[in-house]
Amino acid sequence: MKLLSGKVSPIAKDVVQALLDAELIEVADDMVEEVVMDIESVLKEYIRLDKEISDRARDIIATQHLNYHETNRVKAQVARDREFGIGDQMLEYLIRQITDMLFHSRHVDEVYGMDNELVVVMSPILRRHLNADEDLDLEVKKRIRNMQEGTVAFEVQYKKVQEELRRTRKLG
Repeated sequence: MKLLSGKVSPIAKDVVQALLDAELIEVADDMVEEVVMDIESVLKEYIRLDKEISDRARDIIATQHLNYHETNRVKAQVARDREFGIGDQMLEYLIRQITDMLFHSRHVDEVYGMDNELVVVMSPILRRHLNADEDLDLEVKKRIRNMQEGTVAFEVQYKKVQEELRRTRKLG
């Protein structure tokens, strides 16, 4: 699972609409767009922190002269140190962040749902949108299958092909 910038707005809109439809939150009609923007800001912050953690992991690998195959392990350690959810913990982390935002947002009049009810409504929406990147990842790896994964050349080519596919699929 990976959060793509092109999915931020659709995720936020879908989450707000689902919570409103389930009557788990109350929002004035003129504030719905503000709540969507609040959720977008949570998702954009996740993307920013994920990039920051990835950069930090690459820096650690370079300074400690580690093998690039250890990138995921180092990134996982940096994420744990910052109490940031990646991989399997990503969904739980995002739901917790969105839930906290709902309880503290001045744009949400009332949160009627219990935490577990919010999770039940938000989880399928987030899963559906976040899994879209798995298809992209498989396609990118298929196109660069002749390169060794974990090398600098692989990373550079991966980003290049990934950006090309994102542009053609309009994923952002």
